[in-house]
Amino acid sequence: MKIIKYSGITFFLYLALFAPNLLVAKEVDEILGYWLTTQSIVLVEKCNDELCATIEHIFVEEGVDPESILDTNNRDKSQRERSIKGINLISGFKYASGLKEYKGGKIYDPGRGRVFKSNIYLLDNKNLKVEGCLMRLCGHEEWKPLIVTIDSDGSRNAVLKYEEN
Repeated sequence: MKIIKYSGITFFLYLALFAPNLLVAKEVDEILGYWLTTQSIVLVEKCNDELCATIEHIFVEEGVDPESILDTNNRDKSQRERSIKGINLISGFKYASGLKEYKGGKIYDPGRGRVFKSNIYLLDNKNLKVEGCLMRLCGHEEWKPLIVTIDSDGSRNAVLKYEEN
């Protein structure tokens, strides 16, 4: 069991090794929901007629307030005092239910403070391949799907949705 600080509340990130079928509800659109990135938890939703990907939590060292992590690298100086938590990372992806591939959008990289051309693919392993491209060179990261539940006391639990191979 791995303990993760999530907005000041302790979250438990479990690998659903023993009962993945009990934890997974059949979804109409698998691209929507919570995703584990290398540095955060992101919520992908339909926002009007587009996809959006909002940073819900940033992984920080013990004792550091995630809200204190600012968008200091943003090329737009007026945005540098905003918290990274809560910003939308993607734009320009027209939402279509059941679609497993989105091309021609943009993604914001807070680490570099830049916007890149982007493509998003729902892979056969149920991970999300998120590309950022500059000219014709693309880098990517795989996001893993999560189930996030909110308990009656407001605490949250994040669990990997599928068993890792």
